Amino acid sequence: VVQLVESGGGSVQAGGSLRLSCAASEYTVNSNCMGWFRQVPGMEREKVATIDNHGTITYADSVKGRFTLSLDYFKNTLELQMDNLKPEDTAVYSCAGQYPWGLGVSCYHTYNYWGQGTQVTVSS
Repeated sequence: VVQLVESGGGSVQAGGSLRLSCAASEYTVNSNCMGWFRQVPGMEREKVATIDNHGTITYADSVKGRFTLSLDYFKNTLELQMDNLKPEDTAVYSCAGQYPWGLGVSCYHTYNYWGQGTQVTVSS
């Protein structure tokens, strides 16, 4: 059974940093379509950063220059380094992955596997 488990959330003041980690089991983070998403209660889920099966990374405009997505191949984790955090970054952050399509198929909009989420709170 594929499992994605996030860790690293917490509370920080504006301008601070956090690093989120998404540990995958029965799933390889390398060469798969994965991403970080966030959601505030009552609002739609927002795509924060994604990586496709060729390693191309895309960021939401709101986090460009502040957040960095990376893979740890040894630990088989998806990482999100968040710097210069702002109060508007407060949300539940979740990692997600798509079926292992292989390199010949482009990523879809739908993600098939989701973690349980981790809370990030940024105070002003």
